[in-house]
Amino acid sequence: MIPVWVELSGESPALAAAEAIAAAEALDGRTLLPGRGGRIPDGLLGVELPAASEVLQYAGRLALAHRCVTPVDPERDPLLALAEAGRDGRSAAVRRIGRPRSGSTDPAVLEAGRAFKEGGGRISLESPDRRFWIAATTDGDDILLEEIASVDRRAASQRRMPALPFQRPVSLPPRLARAAANLARVRAGDAVLDPFLGTGALLAEAGLLGGRLYGIDRDPAMVRGALRNFAHFGLHAESLLEGDAGAAEFEDPALRFRSIVTDPPYGRSSGSGGEEARRVVERIVPRWAERVGPGGRVVVVVPGGYDPLGPPWAETLRVAVRVHRSLTREFRVYERGVR
Repeated sequence: MIPVWVELSGESPALAAAEAIAAAEALDGRTLLPGRGGRIPDGLLGVELPAASEVLQYAGRLALAHRCVTPVDPERDPLLALAEAGRDGRSAAVRRIGRPRSGSTDPAVLEAGRAFKEGGGRISLESPDRRFWIAATTDGDDILLEEIASVDRRAASQRRMPALPFQRPVSLPPRLARAAANLARVRAGDAVLDPFLGTGALLAEAGLLGGRLYGIDRDPAMVRGALRNFAHFGLHAESLLEGDAGAAEFEDPALRFRSIVTDPPYGRSSGSGGEEARRVVERIVPRWAERVGPGGRVVVVVPGGYDPLGPPWAETLRVAVRVHRSLTREFRVYERGVR
């Protein structure tokens, strides 16, 4: 196992931390064990991955993070380490974690840049060969980090609803949808179900992580539209059904799923057929949860106040997140018999 520190975004710290941990677990990693990896500064979360070759894949999964970094020889003086790094004559950028645009006024950043140049390197803020970051530990000391992978946050922005061929006014933003797919620990080849398909936003993120896609929606227009959105992303759905998810059935009734990821309708105007939203969720989610195999997860985005699943399912995570303006929803994760 190798330690990796993740700089989380500020959008939803609790959800960002849960996503980073679940994404590591999907790659057979784990939370960084105590005593490994050194002192972790505020704003960073430590995980362990099986091999260095998986860091890029890990960063490619994340939505609510900025980058993956690793300490640069924490036992050495940071300025000496930077001077030595500059000896190869390549270029670098030096910034502070959490304040990437304050370098020109940050004495520690300026001093670090001078040390790198004195060693023979060049400073390039736009397209450097290497990226170094300075972060303060809890005792106030600055430590030097090097970026080993960045999170492509622009890619998620390009998956927002206005950029898709099939659109509806309300859909889970792609970063939150990706976080939900990561909470489900979707791996390549996993069968993933969304019994409230909608525009396909959640299943699309699961598909981009390598999942095999199954969905259900009572509105034929939604099924057709989700297929258009999947095609836009180059994704293929294994099977999408039209009809009420409380009665619809796939061709193979013995089909089992690794996970369920779903964002149910919020009210009578949200495709629930006039049925009270809570009743819809309580009627449908348990039915399909029975099809989730051992070790699988059910991730549901719901309003607060009720539990869509009971025993043998146990809630392992509940995070409230503002989704649209004043609209707040809870991201809940369930596992079978974990407590």
